[in-house]
Amino acid sequence: MAQVREVMSRDVLHIAPETTIRHAAEIMRDHDIGALPICNGERIVGMVTDRDLAMRGLAEGCTGEETVTHVASSGVEWCYEDEDVNVVQRRMAEAQVRRLPVVNHERGLVGTLSLGDIATRCDGAQRERIANTLEDISQRRVR
Repeated sequence: MAQVREVMSRDVLHIAPETTIRHAAEIMRDHDIGALPICNGERIVGMVTDRDLAMRGLAEGCTGEETVTHVASSGVEWCYEDEDVNVVQRRMAEAQVRRLPVVNHERGLVGTLSLGDIATRCDGAQRERIANTLEDISQRRVR
């Protein structure tokens, strides 16, 4: 079985907790990405997505000058670089997330793992499970 480090993206942008919502949106636009880990130094402390910016920012009347911590998702899901991709993929489905920050055992950010990474860098059997994972992620949960 493949480990996360074998398929993850290593070139990951991250932002500081004091980054404004507007600047985070500009970074996402300029780099064509939908999520940014929020780090205090190299340690991940949060995650902000384009959906967070739209739903908790724009829709709630934010000016864009608020910090990303104002709209960031709470309870960040992450994985270790030496975890099995199958195990992590199941966790992604359960948590309904399409991407996870990847950390080392010192909890330092070392990359990101997305369903796209798994689909393009894993064997055929793993790719077949992507459809099921995506279906699980896309289902609306009653809270």
